[in-house]
Amino acid sequence: MDFTLPPGEPALAPHDSVSWKVFKNPIATFVGGVAAVILELAEPRVRTGVWAHSSFRTRPMQRLQRTGLAAMVTVYGAQGTAEEMIAHVVRRHGQVTGFTPSGEAYSANDVDLLTWVQATASFGFVEAYHAYVRPLPREQFDRFYLEGRAAARLYGAIDAPASEADMRTLFDNMRGRLEASPIVFELLNIMRQAPILPTPLRPMQRLLVRAAVEITPAWVRERLGLKRALGLSAVERRFVRWAGRFADRIMLGGSPAVQACQRLGLPADYLYRADP
Repeated sequence: MDFTLPPGEPALAPHDSVSWKVFKNPIATFVGGVAAVILELAEPRVRTGVWAHSSFRTRPMQRLQRTGLAAMVTVYGAQGTAEEMIAHVVRRHGQVTGFTPSGEAYSANDVDLLTWVQATASFGFVEAYHAYVRPLPREQFDRFYLEGRAAARLYGAIDAPASEADMRTLFDNMRGRLEASPIVFELLNIMRQAPILPTPLRPMQRLLVRAAVEITPAWVRERLGLKRALGLSAVERRFVRWAGRFADRIMLGGSPAVQACQRLGLPADYLYRADP
């Protein structure tokens, strides 16, 4: 996809947003994405829908590529392009219905499920950036959640958190819904083994999966049976933080972030300056 087109058309999130700063970092997006899916799969209706109706188990790379592209289009794509893509996703979601193993009905377009999925994605990405790239002031957490509301509403998540306080309230409300499942561990194994990074960097990939477990709220880890050993040691945490900060300075000319800046007539390195 060419993120430079059409020239001048803004994205759903403004170019000076916290979102544009967070999503340009590949460490934050990988770690945050895994953390988000851990939280999603803790909810039984979401878990059943994802595992029964997606290709995550059989074709993880294709599924990850589609999910990653959708995230980039939502943040950096021209507004019209993003709206068209989201409408397509919503139509596809309309076909995803069924029952959990316990007999509970679900639909991918249920507002409460959409809210949980959108909220966990926002939580994962901003927490990963804060933990492993650059600490964010608390007010930037609120800005990040608020910036995501426009896209969330298009997806149908009309109750998505608009602040960090809203996110805490949602987590409190979900305490009785989240539960352990072998599927969470299957997900983690897929993310460790899928050929996402080149073979020499595969140990780093496994480390980033553990970094995702690390930023999952402690009470959720306990609920899911994610033992302390599945997280990071102090030395590993420092290494991931170094990698995240290093990645934040690497500008790839063909990346969605750089192309989106070019679409708006901004310097290619706009997001890579000290404080854009």
